[in-house]
This record gives sequence, C-alpha cells and structure tokens, in this order.
Amino acid sequence: MPIFRLTALAVLCCLATATLHAAAVEWQPVIPGARPFAGQAVRVSAVAADITVEEQVATTRLVIDLVNDADQPQEARLLLPVPEGALVRGFAAAGLGSAEVLPVAEADGIYAGIVARLRDPALLEFAGTALVRSSIFPVAAHGRQRVSLDLEQVLAADGHRIDYVLPRSEALGYCVPWTIHGVLRASAPIATVWSPSHALTAAPYSLPNTRTFTIATTAPGSFRFSYLLGGDQVTASLLACPDGPEAPDRGTFLLLAGIPRSAGGAPMPRELTLVIDRSGSMNGEKIAQVRAAANQIVAGLGSGDRFNLIAYNEGVDLFAPAPVAKSPDSERAARAWIASLLAQGGTNIHAALEAALLPAPLPGTLPLVLFLTDGRPTIGQTSERAIRALVSGDASHRRIFTLGVGGDVNAPLLDALALASRAVPTYAPSGSDVEIAAATVFGRLGVPDLTSPQLIATDAQGGPVSGRISDILPGPLPDLFAGDQLVVLGRYVGNAPLTLTLSGTHAGAPRQLRFTFSLAKASAANAFVPRLWASRRIAVLIDAIRALGADGGHGGESLKELSDEVVRLSTRYGILTPYTAFLARESGPLAAPAASAAAAPVFRKEALEDRASAGSVGQSVNAKAMREAACVNVRNGLYDAATDKVVDCDAIQQVGDLAFYRRAGGWVDGRAGAAAPTRTILRGTPEFTALLARLQREHRHACLALPGDLTLVVDGEVVLIMEMR
Repeated sequence: MPIFRLTALAVLCCLATATLHAAAVEWQPVIPGARPFAGQAVRVSAVAADITVEEQVATTRLVIDLVNDADQPQEARLLLPVPEGALVRGFAAAGLGSAEVLPVAEADGIYAGIVARLRDPALLEFAGTALVRSSIFPVAAHGRQRVSLDLEQVLAADGHRIDYVLPRSEALGYCVPWTIHGVLRASAPIATVWSPSHALTAAPYSLPNTRTFTIATTAPGSFRFSYLLGGDQVTASLLACPDGPEAPDRGTFLLLAGIPRSAGGAPMPRELTLVIDRSGSMNGEKIAQVRAAANQIVAGLGSGDRFNLIAYNEGVDLFAPAPVAKSPDSERAARAWIASLLAQGGTNIHAALEAALLPAPLPGTLPLVLFLTDGRPTIGQTSERAIRALVSGDASHRRIFTLGVGGDVNAPLLDALALASRAVPTYAPSGSDVEIAAATVFGRLGVPDLTSPQLIATDAQGGPVSGRISDILPGPLPDLFAGDQLVVLGRYVGNAPLTLTLSGTHAGAPRQLRFTFSLAKASAANAFVPRLWASRRIAVLIDAIRALGADGGHGGESLKELSDEVVRLSTRYGILTPYTAFLARESGPLAAPAASAAAAPVFRKEALEDRASAGSVGQSVNAKAMREAACVNVRNGLYDAATDKVVDCDAIQQVGDLAFYRRAGGWVDGRAGAAAPTRTILRGTPEFTALLARLQREHRHACLALPGDLTLVVDGEVVLIMEMR
C-alpha cells in the first residue's frame, strides 16, 4: 500500500480579467503561508483545516477563504501541492469549478514557468511535489469566495509512531490566520501526541483511544504532529537527523516517549513540603493569594500522600515536626495554621530550605518541595553558593519546585535549586495571580510513575555501550508521571541500530525499559531535531554563565568559553537569545564565534551581575522556554520583561537545518560568517537548476524561496545567488 505524506498548503494562482469574458493575463500566485505579491488582486484571508485520523487513514478538509480586492471579477486557479498518489475526495466552490491531479514532473514545469515569468522564487518551496489544480470562477469584484478540498491519505508509520505533515510556507511574512482542529481515533490506546512545529492545545483527556486538539496560529511553517500507540506500557520512538552530507554517520536524535494513563502498578505516594515566604514584602494581596493557594494544594493531596507546611521570614515556623498523613483532621489543622500567617520581617531562604530538607522522607514516597519566595535572601546565610550546596548535599534527592513571585527574586538561584533536583522553576511576574501560579505548579506534581530516570545506550543484553550517544538533554531527566510525555534530545554516532535503555524506579522497585531503533530513516527532513537540541543546549550554557555570577563572581576564562559556544550555536541554527541580539541587526557582517569575546561585557553585566530584577526574571523565563523546547520557535519570540510581552524577530529565517540572516535586503547563510562570495549563480540558468536539484536531495531547497540576493555556502564555497537583471 503506498504511503502518502499530506500536503495541504493551498497555492492560489489568480488569472486577472478585465470583464467576465476578457482574455487572461499573467499568473499571479497567492500562497497561504507566504507573503502576498505586490498588486495582488485575490488574496487568502483565512484557512481552516479539520483533520480526522482513523486507524492511520487521515482525511483533511481545507476551507480557504478568498478575497478579491480588484474592481472586476477574477478567475482563481488553485494549485495545491500534494505527494504523487494522494487522493482528492471532494472539491466545492460557489460558481464554476473543477480539480485535477498533476504528477511531479508536470507540477515542476508549472512551478518553473510561474517563477520564471514573475521573477519571484516563492513557489520553489514546493518543488518536487505533485499538484492538485483547480479553477474557480468568478470571484466577484470586492467579493469573497470560499473553497473547500477534501484529501485522504494513509499516514506514514514508524513502529508505534504515526506521522502527519500539513506543509505550509516557512516565510516569516506569513500572517494569514489558520485554525486547525484534529481528532485522532485508534483501536489501541494513544500514549501521547506531540508536535515539533506548533504548540498543541489538547482537549481534556476522555477516552484512551481518542485524542483531540486545536490550534489557532499565524506562525509560519509546516504543521506536523506525531502520535504514539501503546497499551499499558511506556511507548517510545526515535527521529534522527544526520549532520549533513559531510558527516552522514553522526547527528542528532529525538526520543519521544509517553506513559499512558493506564500504566500498571501501584503509584508511589507523594510527600510534599510547601514552603511559604511570609516576609514583609508579601503583605497584602500576595499573602492572601498564597493562603488560598496553600489551602487548594492541601485539599488536592491524595489519601496516601503526606505533607508539611513551613513559613519563613527571618525565622522559620513549621506546621509539624515532620510530614503528616493527609486526612480530614490534618487538613482542618492545616487550614487553621495557614489562616494565622502574617507577612512581616526579612527573608531567610537558607534556613527555610534547610528545614524543608532536614527530615528523612518516609520510605516508598517521592519527596517534593514547593518553595515560594518573592525576594532575595536578606537575613542569615545569604551566599548563593551555600544555599545551592543544600540541594547538592540532600541525600533524600527531593524535587524542589521553585515559584518566584514578582521581579525582586534571585532568578538564577531559584533556577539552580529546581534544575539541580530534577524539578522546574516557575515565575509569577508582578501583578499576576500567585494563587493561579501556585496551582499551576502543583498541577505538574501528579502521581509519579517512573522516578529518577536515566537514559543510556546499551547492547541487546542491556550492557552499557560507550560513545554512541552524548549531550543528552534534559539532564538530568525529569520524573515521568502517568499520562506524561518525555522528549529527549541528544547526539549520536554510527549508523548501526541504536539500543536505548530507560531505567528508573516504578512503585518503589527498579524498572528498565529497552528500545532498539534503526537509524536507516535518519533524514534532513527531520531538521527540527538538531534545532530543538541546540535550543536546549543554549539554555544550559546560559544557566552555566549565570551561575558564574553567584556571590559576585566574574567568570574568568569560563565566561569566554561558554559565551563563544552560545554565539556559535545561535549563529549556526538561527536561535536568538538576549545575548546574541547582534544577530538580528540588519547591518554589518555576521560575527564569527571567536568574536563573542566582545560580547563578554554584555554577558557579565546581564548574566553575572544582574541577580534580582525584572530583567533577570525575564532571562529565566526565556531560558526555561528554551530548556523545555519541544517545538521550534520559528519567529524567535523572546519574552521582554519591560513590556511583559513576547517580541518576535523577522531578520532571522530558519530553513531546514540552516539559518539565514537578513543583510542589505538579501539573506546570508549563517555558516558564511563574514566571508565574501567567490562565485555568482543567476536564477533561471542551468547552474541554478542543478543547484535546486541538489538542495532538494538535501531537504534545503526552500532557502531558494527567500526574496532578494541569497548568500549560500555550497561545499565550503560562499556563493551569491542573484536574479537576472
């Protein structure tokens, strides 16, 4: 049975007419997902996609809204790129209309002809695919028209993983709103659903064999998702991307694993210690919100869980000498204790954390700490390094989930406490609801299913194999909870099958899960894999840089080494950070990694010296997003604490596994650095056609759709690609 990859990006080509019966003039493409052409009459105003997957068979209904801005009626010709062999089950439009499927060779001829006549490369993004061609007439003057297409395909499967792709342009100028709704149904339970391209908004869990999600977005890029089928066991799959033609035997991998909600075995009970800052700065609305949040957290504990409450200012007060079992009596007593909390005094973080870590947890429980503060340490032991040492010396290996309230917290310290203990830092910016933030953190502390997980490469018998994998992220791996999803990225060497063993503790007993994956399907089509790895790696490096500033440290040679690597990865993969803002500037050459020494003062001031401010919290928010990256940030959106908004960048374009930077109206390959081109290739020439064919094989041809002059590295040579003039 043939396997089809769904392509559902509409390419609309409008044939302008002076009257209803006038002769046709030039083709003029309209591309949902790409920038409009100058003087374009018919445009796309919105696209909706309804996706239903039944046992690996996907049906997709695309509804495309067209608007004619011209003073006369228009005929719209619809070009819909699809893989050869895909089936069109339905087509509907007001007025006259028809649809036919064109094979790849004929489709490429149409693309080439349109590009040549318009001298615009935009359609080259879709080279190498078949087409559905249709004609809609008329689209009334200043009128609207709706077109719907029904597509059917058999989705590609790789073991337990089913993949779906809805191709769309990567162009940053795309701003047409898309609404995507998906329903997945299978005979086996669906372990997890994941998208590397867009954040999914999943509906509340209902049935194990059904999942639904929605997306409302204007972000460019093909929409992709994968789902894993599984029963009552952990299910895993692997996607890999080689480093390139020059190093086909090494690359980056992504391990996707899911634990179904029906995971077997008795769950490990929790032992939660809630640590509450009641210093003077918490007075007023904040302490009231914290009281409400604490009551909700205690009420949300299960009957097998244990808990304790600690409140601190310059001193430390405990609800009980040691955690107590959750019961109606203990909950009533906790509510009375919480109601008595008053906010006053200083902030002794060291003493509060020490008290939370002192009691030995009850065997067979997962010890958790939810540590809340709205300030920096001001009383007692205030050394960052000393406070961090409490976590590194915690023999019970408690998970310390930190919640920073407002903009006066020592964000690098809270990050370090959480990350060193397999937990997560969270921040509630000034003016936000602390109760909601605390409830969100507690919502992540579900019933643990696999604790202290580790991932290593092994042989078929489970013996460790050195050298096959490295640079695993996240590190250490977080605990897995029932219904959870694990996305692990790392580097691999060798093309032989890769056996990975995921080990940990389940219900108090050791557990090992072993998976063997073929690397035969490693492909540059999975270019999102190294980009996600690089994003996480940059976050780790930034955390290390910020750690150098603890207690007034200045970093020394370590600062330059770390900052050099941040700049190298940022430039190579087109990932903007607060410390590589120069990459977004549209004047001057790209900086080589060695030039990052000049950026060291910026690192020193913003990453080392700035420990407690709104800007420091903003750095932590951005680092967290990069650290947990499971889908690409194509527009390089970064949180700006000054405006409390995410700010996008349109001067960096990610294409496949490459990154391009806008310079002087054109685009420059990040690998070129400051090097000048040594050769020029004109579009439309045989040399250009040969380059297009080569880049298609490497899944890099979409870069030829970038507007203006293009500087590209080919076999180590810097080449300038220009329009014929």
